[in-house]
Amino acid sequence: MTGIAAFWQNYIDGAFVDGGAGRIAVENPGTGEVLCEHALADAADVGRAVAAARTCVQSAVLVDMRPIDRGRLVQDMGRWLAARSEEIAHVLCLEQGKPLWEAKAEVAGACRYFEYYGSQASTVEGRSIPLGKGYFDFTHLEPYGVSAQIIPWNFPLEVAARSIAAGLATGNACVVKTSEMTPCSSRYFALAAEAVGLPGGALQVFTGLGAEAGAALAGHADVNQIVFTGSVATGQAIAAAAARTVVPCVLELGGKSAAIVHSDADLASFETDVRKGIYVNAGQICSALSRVVAHESVHDELVDRISGLAKSLSVGPGIERPEFGANMGPMISARQRDRAVAMVSRAEADGARVITGGHKANLPGFFLEPTVLADVTPEMTIAQEEVFGPVVSVLKFADEAEAIRIANGTAYGLVAGVFTRDLDRATRAARGLRAGQIFVNEWFAGGVETPFGGYGKSGYGREKGREALMNYVQTKNVAIRLGSG
Repeated sequence: MTGIAAFWQNYIDGAFVDGGAGRIAVENPGTGEVLCEHALADAADVGRAVAAARTCVQSAVLVDMRPIDRGRLVQDMGRWLAARSEEIAHVLCLEQGKPLWEAKAEVAGACRYFEYYGSQASTVEGRSIPLGKGYFDFTHLEPYGVSAQIIPWNFPLEVAARSIAAGLATGNACVVKTSEMTPCSSRYFALAAEAVGLPGGALQVFTGLGAEAGAALAGHADVNQIVFTGSVATGQAIAAAAARTVVPCVLELGGKSAAIVHSDADLASFETDVRKGIYVNAGQICSALSRVVAHESVHDELVDRISGLAKSLSVGPGIERPEFGANMGPMISARQRDRAVAMVSRAEADGARVITGGHKANLPGFFLEPTVLADVTPEMTIAQEEVFGPVVSVLKFADEAEAIRIANGTAYGLVAGVFTRDLDRATRAARGLRAGQIFVNEWFAGGVETPFGGYGKSGYGREKGREALMNYVQTKNVAIRLGSG
């Protein structure tokens, strides 16, 4: 397979349709050239998508299904996607830029969400509450109804899959707005829904600009719940819109995550964690390992090891990288790349030392050299704000208390990590770190089954794991007074 379709449509009310706002060019980040065009939804399109979902909800066709049957449909969607993983990964690689082997891993991850949440559909149960003689009381968990899901560009398949699968498994109808920068691969969710016989209106998938389509969806009076992954500023706007219509949100926002590395850590193994944590997807990961907080006794060795790793990476177009290897793709756009370069320049002006990288790569497309900064102090902007690129900052600490203080010293709290052979020390750190998920001796340990979400400006609510199912249901209590006989 060497190319993709020249024009891609939205999926609204069971049909592939053009967009009321016209078309938008989708760029290939690996070349900087236009890859294709995609239909662009306007507010009227959003209204039709929500109306179709509302009709599905009112028909009760999803809710009336036996949960195990509804779960089978969700699992079947994952199997359908898995059978076409090569084709989907090719499209994802071209529109998002990540190496093809990373795109294949993302498709596999997306399929896993459908497998997992499909298997959980029949486990969403209420409970009985004893009120004494003469009463029978129980709770019932009901879907919210129309679930609006606003998806980012960095992991467009995995992030969409985790909310679509959980939403459908619990009986909601899902209205999904994809990013205008990575809209094409999401078409396969619609095709999967049709292929497995998902009820009409249960899934809408379209792309549109945030200012029009995103705002229209977040503020729509017939939306019952909102799921968003993206920037803090956009999350705040969505939360404000949701407050006006009084609907719950799940917000997974930014991060400035720290890995505390103690003197007894396995430094060779930690290189693999850095590889995964900051250079996969060119560092465009909310939970990226963007700060290494190193004990002073191993600080210099770690800087050498990490810079050696960064220098070993080959940067180039993702489509040319089919198999796992020491390679890194482009950033999503020139704007994102240039912002990262500017942040590195500011850090250098603030006194940080650029060990390697920090510049645009001399290639077509939107490439940034894998970057390592040393002599970073906690108050520097580079240590406080999310770069969302392949830039790691190394900071120094003297004792455990200082390490925790540095790690917790930002407005974010998505994930954090501690690397040590001392289990007591690791446990103390896990208790003291202010983050929604703590990794011990492996960055990105866990998986689909483990809850994920932030403290502070990293958002609220939880994705992944069984906890995520509770985002999509509300509790109804039924209290019955029994007859005297």
